[in-house]
Amino acid sequence: MSVALILSGAGRYSDPWHPFPRTSPLLADIARNAGWEVSISEDIDGRLASGLGDVDLLIVNAGDPWRVGDEANPAHPGPVDEGLVRDGILGLEEAFARGIRVLGIHSAASSLRDYPQMREALAGEWAPGHSWHPPLSELVITPVAAVGLEPFAVEDERYTDLVFTDDVEVMANCIQEESTYPLAWKHTFGSSQVVVDTLGHDERSYQSPGHVDLLTYILGFLGN
Repeated sequence: MSVALILSGAGRYSDPWHPFPRTSPLLADIARNAGWEVSISEDIDGRLASGLGDVDLLIVNAGDPWRVGDEANPAHPGPVDEGLVRDGILGLEEAFARGIRVLGIHSAASSLRDYPQMREALAGEWAPGHSWHPPLSELVITPVAAVGLEPFAVEDERYTDLVFTDDVEVMANCIQEESTYPLAWKHTFGSSQVVVDTLGHDERSYQSPGHVDLLTYILGFLGN
């Protein structure tokens, strides 16, 4: 059985808005139902530094580590351990060299900012001062490059004005007010297949059968 590791937001990857301790187990259940053996780690820098040789799929469900001590997040725990990050960069280099697969969930678009390979792999990110989202609401999501899936409703945030650094293939859009917003995409980084699903703000997102179906499809694609 292929092995998936969920990096779940804690410590400097936590924030007041995203309940990672509750959403990561929901992600784990979906991945297990899709045929993956799953573990969860909240020691993100330490786990990357220890190497990913035993991991086939890396799932990132974590917050922005650069929001240390700002007014919106005053209780953030503090600075980076530069030694761990250096080791983690090497661990990721080795993982990408052998073709590890990656799934970025929601705020992964603003996470792991100290790891340049991950930013390149995701190929789209939340740019502070530029990207934004309207209040959480019911969205209608239209799968594009996800064969056999129907449009679905989900309570979630519509990430807007993300910055794309490379060509991506959109997997799901949200169409509102005559505008189209790409909310999930796939990207090839070297020999690694990478998918980003910017849905998944909190538990309500995983109460949508359509979103669960989309994640199951993505996990199947990444398992090929």
